[in-house]
Amino acid sequence: MADLLTRLLEKRRWLMADGATGTNLFNAGLPTGEAPELWNFEAPDKVRALYRGSVEAGSDLILTNSFGGTACRLKLHGLEGRVREINRRAAELAREVVTESGRPVVVAGSIGPTGEILEPVGTLSVADAAAAFEEQARGLIEGGVDVLWAETISSLEELQAAAQAAASLGAPFCCTMSFDTAGRTMMGVTSATMAQAVAALPARPIAFGANCGVGAADLVRTILGMTEVAGDAVVIAKGNAGIPRYEHGHIHYDGTPELMADYAVLARDSGARIIGGCCGTTPAHLQAMRRALETVPPGPRPGLDEVARRLGGFSSADDGLGAAPRRERRRRRA
Repeated sequence: MADLLTRLLEKRRWLMADGATGTNLFNAGLPTGEAPELWNFEAPDKVRALYRGSVEAGSDLILTNSFGGTACRLKLHGLEGRVREINRRAAELAREVVTESGRPVVVAGSIGPTGEILEPVGTLSVADAAAAFEEQARGLIEGGVDVLWAETISSLEELQAAAQAAASLGAPFCCTMSFDTAGRTMMGVTSATMAQAVAALPARPIAFGANCGVGAADLVRTILGMTEVAGDAVVIAKGNAGIPRYEHGHIHYDGTPELMADYAVLARDSGARIIGGCCGTTPAHLQAMRRALETVPPGPRPGLDEVARRLGGFSSADDGLGAAPRRERRRRRA
């Protein structure tokens, strides 16, 4: 596997990642409850369109449609016997789109959580989780990914398992955790704890950071916490496009392209070098983000008050590290 990501980072101050997978596939007609990964076979043109939308909007890195691609997740759809095949196809479709684009774009193999709680709290062992991740990763590598990308992880044990899979295969590795509970992951990990823990992983990540969570403001606050601890690291920011709301039977996100453009600049000025979107982020958001990153000059490291003023208030009083700039939740900009 050629480490294209490292080569691009050596040349560029920042790279723009892609947006949402689920949101855009649902917008394309994916039925609720169906495995998105099955569309790699049943609707490949729509998966190609997902990838193409990000590339044409200016993304330098795209994630494969394989978030739920472990046997642990695919068994919910009776697909646990097709792990290698499904992940290989997800990567092949992405590679096709990148090749036709004619420019260097990193194909990152998305590896989401197993959906199980790991020991000692749960019953899934780190070894078994690592085996599940390795099976998925083999398919992604066969399909041509440039890097393995574990995302939306909540526990250090599961992060360890994903890194072990990458180490076993000698593959480049990146990882992000989801901080959505008062600045912590579901399993209580803070941004500072993650930033300190990555150095001891079996595969040292090229980049690490945060994705999903609550909204853009919270995500930037998390990035500030990470870069305070690990200022020389390559940090990833992939925030949601605002806050979800349920309307007319569907989930909508309230973040406008203008808000996400502000988020991208603030994430960059907070120290992130790989900047993208997560849930709710469409090509229209990505276009605005790319334009802002290219045209807005780098600024000073933002304070929390500035983040709240520009992106809306935080969902909690502090970020798990004791940073509490305001108690009230400010109304988000329309």
